[in-house]
Amino acid sequence: MKSITAQHLVKTYRNGQVRALDDLTLDVEEGTVLSVLGPNGAGKTTAVRILATLLKPDSGIATVAGIDVIKHPEKVRELIGLSGQYAAVDETLTGWDNLVMFGRLYHLGKAASIKRAEDLLERFSLTESAKRPIKTYSGGMRRRLDLAASLIVQPKVLFLDEPTTGLDPRGRQEMWGVIQELVKGGVTLLLTTQYLEEADQLADEIAVIDRGKVIARGTSDALKKQVGGERLEITVENSDIAKTQEIIARISGTATHTDVRTISAPVSTGSLALMDALRALDEATIHPLDIALKRPSLDDVFLSLTGHVAEETVEEPAKKKRGGKK
Repeated sequence: MKSITAQHLVKTYRNGQVRALDDLTLDVEEGTVLSVLGPNGAGKTTAVRILATLLKPDSGIATVAGIDVIKHPEKVRELIGLSGQYAAVDETLTGWDNLVMFGRLYHLGKAASIKRAEDLLERFSLTESAKRPIKTYSGGMRRRLDLAASLIVQPKVLFLDEPTTGLDPRGRQEMWGVIQELVKGGVTLLLTTQYLEEADQLADEIAVIDRGKVIARGTSDALKKQVGGERLEITVENSDIAKTQEIIARISGTATHTDVRTISAPVSTGSLALMDALRALDEATIHPLDIALKRPSLDDVFLSLTGHVAEETVEEPAKKKRGGKK
């Protein structure tokens, strides 16, 4: 069953001069995760805002849990949660106050709001900081609290719009863990991101968007193969370049590319190729200055699929709103 559908969505801004969505079509199976991958301005946030009933398209159809988001937005809001790029919390209030306030806005009642707030604070490891003002929270704590607020009504469908924006690597890893726990609970999730690694970690399928259109869709492995997969990169002394090229070409099975002292080649066996390369170099008494297994970047994806690198386009900024019954 399709939990989310978008058919031929078009949305323009500035009297039609900016086309944020250009015949966008996608769907998400119930209980799965679809990651919408693209650079800033590709149309990701506009698509989320339409599906979350915060914005009306110029044309096209969209449904969530079988409900038309344009004809029955109030019914859709009862079933969804939304966490945007910017934390939709009051910095002058404590974490506890924020969650209780959201519970009251969702008409849960005082006692139910307090119970739900305390449960979520514990679930997101925020109990110790619950009575501190949000302005004293770290970026990762704010993002966790914002995600907790989107779960006040235990939504069937959750929209996460670049949930790890602005987080350091540790904060991003923590947020991934939280999201993975939600997925295990059976929530249908549409996740937008600029990070291929994030989509790889969290999504059942990935849809790549460029200038308001879906230009590719598939599993992470399928897209990697389409883009060219991982690359082995080794930096050596000048005197070792020729021999290293020969070794890496044998492991890769294809031609290598040399940029100054760095030899690069596509590999299909990932870490096994890295280990084979290290053994072969050691046998040849070559000591690499640097060696790494590189995954395709967002630029690699776009360059392969469109012929140009990922570039920011113009998209109306996301407003600090949240879908849900008010």
